[in-house]
Amino acid sequence: MTTGETVRVPDAAFEGLPGFGFAPHHTMIGDVRIAYLDEGPRDGPPVWFMHGEPTWSYLWRKVFPPVAAAGFRCIVPDLAGFGRSDKPTDVGWYSYDRHVELGAELLERLDLRETTVVVHDWGGPIGLRLAVEHPGRITRMVIMDTGLFTGEQAMSPAWNAFRDFVERTEDLPISMLVRGAVARAIDDEVAAAYDAPFPAPESKAGARAFPLMLPTTPDAPGAAAGKRVLEALREDRRAKLCLWADSDPIIPFEVGERFAAAINADPPEKIAQASHFLQEDAGEQIGHRIADWLAA
Repeated sequence: MTTGETVRVPDAAFEGLPGFGFAPHHTMIGDVRIAYLDEGPRDGPPVWFMHGEPTWSYLWRKVFPPVAAAGFRCIVPDLAGFGRSDKPTDVGWYSYDRHVELGAELLERLDLRETTVVVHDWGGPIGLRLAVEHPGRITRMVIMDTGLFTGEQAMSPAWNAFRDFVERTEDLPISMLVRGAVARAIDDEVAAAYDAPFPAPESKAGARAFPLMLPTTPDAPGAAAGKRVLEALREDRRAKLCLWADSDPIIPFEVGERFAAAINADPPEKIAQASHFLQEDAGEQIGHRIADWLAA
């Protein structure tokens, strides 16, 4: 599928965002320009942070600085359709396979090795699949409030209502979704930073696509890949750290406990007073915990 019409948000839209004075890097992958942050020493062990829905690299702004300060190279990409990356306007352009292919190409371009992948939300299915498919490049995993979709998982009535809302809402209220999933309120300037990459409805196709492409039956696109990744991780001996919010209404802590057991990881460590976007609620705490775990 060709890219078709694409939105590229002007750099000026990202100037002066609170707590986000990091210079972007860019690379063209096919017809799509992918943006990423590259912070910390270039010769440090790489740590790759993957956001999900409907956020962007801004979500990690409090998490990666302690990791970079500990001597690690922090790579923080914006998925296609998010942040400073290009945004194809056709919802149908986006797929699980395509996000994984773009991530794999960026891993290769940057020649990352001995990498720790840090995943959250939809960054989990993407990043964990990259870990399974590229074991020579990814050696450790940090996993937060995410899961793998096999088409066999039960979906709550609340999620089904959310999916229906997204399907019929072209002008998705991005910051409202973020505000609804934090335990410690964010101010208007931070909310505006989450809206900054999405100045018009046509720029929100990527954010709308994720709920629509989540497989809800075993024969749906992406379900077989999700099952393959889950089965591979069950036998996987690489080091894994699970951190989970204590008050996530979307993927509750009890679900995190079951997921950790299913992927051969230790039980998740509980992040107190945190909701689904735990990076907003406890970003520095999480960053220091990741740095300590990597150093150990």
